[in-house]
Amino acid sequence: MSGRSDWNPESYARFGDLRLRPALDLLAQVGALPEGDVVDLCCGNGAAGSELSARFAGRRILGLDASPAMLKAARARGAYDRLIEGDAAAWQAKAPVALVFSNAALHWLSDHAVLMPHLAGQIAPGGTLAVQMPRQSGAPSHRFLRDFAAEMFPDRFDPAAWKAPVAAPVEYHRMLTGLGQVNVWETDYVHRLEPVPDGHPVRRFTEATAMRPYLDKLSPAEARDFAQRYETALAAAYPIEPDGSVLFPFRRLFFTLVIGG
Repeated sequence: MSGRSDWNPESYARFGDLRLRPALDLLAQVGALPEGDVVDLCCGNGAAGSELSARFAGRRILGLDASPAMLKAARARGAYDRLIEGDAAAWQAKAPVALVFSNAALHWLSDHAVLMPHLAGQIAPGGTLAVQMPRQSGAPSHRFLRDFAAEMFPDRFDPAAWKAPVAAPVEYHRMLTGLGQVNVWETDYVHRLEPVPDGHPVRRFTEATAMRPYLDKLSPAEARDFAQRYETALAAAYPIEPDGSVLFPFRRLFFTLVIGG
């Protein structure tokens, strides 16, 4: 993971159980692997590291991320044989690996038509590329951010320049066909967000991820005004339940590619 400001592992981990569930669902679809290392690409705070280590005992588990803060948090978990600071788009394996696993990260990188075949090229025949990415950009939680930023700060945010970070599922199937056996699917989760002492639960969920590119370009005063407007809109789109929680639908795209021989 990367960005103008470094990631905040504590803020990201606030909803760690909800963020780990898709990683486990993705891991469940990974079959037998050939010899080689397992790479947790854009490993973040290492939440999936222990699961990968347990599933693939005896293999080297490598984690790569662009965030020093996240790598520090991942190192504290003790699940990786090696952690590497680097850009996932430029990563080159020293030898073909058995698995490239990436949970909720590659939507931050552009040009997937180049990126995904590049990653597939690092994997040994019979190995797997397994990817999960949020596909939430059309939902109110993410659409409000784009719309309000463009209206409030048109000097910094151009809606015409925006492009959905994750394509439709069929596009990934077309992109990967010819490289091996492809399986693409989507899951709509309904997250129950617990009550929070300040603000709307959805804002607390997005502030560690989707809000970051917007907040990075705002002064503290601007950020307060932006967050206040966002919170007001979220309250209408995601009403508070009687117990103070919020039901938050969230769509994620998955695929596995088993590399052909």
